Amino acid sequence: MNAEKPLAGQVALVTGGSQGIGLAIARRLGRMGARVALCARDTEHISRAGESLEAEGIRAMYGSCDVTRPGEVEAWVRRVNEVFGPVDILVNNAGMGVFAPAHKLSEADWDRVMDTNLKGAWLCSKAVVPQMMHRGTGHIINISSLAGKNTFAGGGVYCASKWGLLGLSGCMAEDLRAHGIRVSAVCPGSVQTEFSPHAGKDPQKMLQPDDVAHVVAMLVTQSPQSFVSAVEMRPTQKP
Repeated sequence: MNAEKPLAGQVALVTGGSQGIGLAIARRLGRMGARVALCARDTEHISRAGESLEAEGIRAMYGSCDVTRPGEVEAWVRRVNEVFGPVDILVNNAGMGVFAPAHKLSEADWDRVMDTNLKGAWLCSKAVVPQMMHRGTGHIINISSLAGKNTFAGGGVYCASKWGLLGLSGCMAEDLRAHGIRVSAVCPGSVQTEFSPHAGKDPQKMLQPDDVAHVVAMLVTQSPQSFVSAVEMRPTQKP
C-alpha cells in the first residue's frame, strides 16, 4: 500500500456528492488516490463539484443520477465501469429530510424521503454487489444519522428512514461478509451543511463535513481481517 495514496487504483462511487458531506467524502477519497465517481440529481451542482475535484488533480467523473430510479442507477454504475472500472468503494450518502409531525406528512413527502434515504441506498448497493462478490472484496458505507437511533418531534419520516438504513446495513453486513465485502454505517449528529439551518446551534461547535469524511477514510483503510459495523459521531462540545 502506498502510504501517501493508500487508495491508489481503487474506484469510489459517492452518491449525493454535489455538496456538503458527499463532496467532502469524495475529496478525501480522491486525495487518498481513488478515482472518484460522484453523482447527484442536480446537473449544475454536480458539475461544479466535479470540476472542483479535477482542479485539485483528482481523477473524477460526475453526472446526474436519481438514486430512487433503478434505471438511472444501473446506467450510472455501467458508465462508471466503462470509464473507471468496477467499484471498490460505495458511499451511499444521498439523502433528504422533510420535518413535520408524522400525522401531517403527505404521502408524497413520505415516499420522497424513504425512497431517497433508504430505497436509494438499497438500489445502489444492489447494482455494485455482484461485481464486488465476483472480486471477493469491497466496501459499502451508508451515511445514516444519530436520528437512526434517537427520536425527536417532527422527525417521523426522517428517523424512520435512518432507522431503516441501519437495519439494512446490519443485514447486508451479515449477507456479504463471507464474500469479503464490508458494510458499515456512519451515524453523525448535526453537521454544518446546506441540508438544514439547525436554528439556534453554533455552527463552529457542530460537526463538519470533513469530520465525516475522516471517518469514511478510516473505514476504507482498515486491516482486511476486521470491519467496523457502525460509528456514532458527536461534536466535542454541544452546539
